[in-house]
Amino acid sequence: MVQHNGLALVLASSSPRRQELIGLLQLPVIVRASHADESVPEDWEPAKIVEELSLRKARATEESLAADGMGVDPASESWVVVGSDTIVVVDGKVLGKPVDEEDAFRMLSSLQGRRHEVYTGVACLPGGGLKDNPPAVSHTVSQVTFSPMTEEEIWSYIRTGEPMDKAGAYGVQGMGALFIEKIAGDFFSVMGLPVNRLYQMLGKWGISPF
Repeated sequence: MVQHNGLALVLASSSPRRQELIGLLQLPVIVRASHADESVPEDWEPAKIVEELSLRKARATEESLAADGMGVDPASESWVVVGSDTIVVVDGKVLGKPVDEEDAFRMLSSLQGRRHEVYTGVACLPGGGLKDNPPAVSHTVSQVTFSPMTEEEIWSYIRTGEPMDKAGAYGVQGMGALFIEKIAGDFFSVMGLPVNRLYQMLGKWGISPF
């Protein structure tokens, strides 16, 4: 495991966007995809969904690392597993990743010309020298306003392939940015990882790039 003064950050995600964002902390990170079950009860509120799934992802990754052998000495070294989850909410309805192009079209049609909310959760699961600390879990809420889109624009965007693996069927850091009029909140949370919130959470355990 990569270490920095006895510390290792483990990102419980294979998302290139989250890998890019956690890199802003300038701390050594290893990436370990989480294969956690992401199903949740239909009556859960958005904040609970993203917080629970973030923690669930972190725990699933910690379990897989423990099974493989983490390669650290718990007596002298510490690690934090970081999990995150993002959902789009419009009219109180949660939009996850589209299952097919028709689903992506339905999602984008419901977003065009109006404002929606993006909830992003983040969970930090401490281990080793930090294991006496309880997990830290939080979330952010941002508002994103889309400009009106024609059906031709929506289908053309879908055909790029970008919407198919993203909550709400768009990527704020890609061509989806062409349709965004305004963001109120944390841009990085809309991308998939609330970097400022994560920095504050880690700071409570004395973890900082400075």
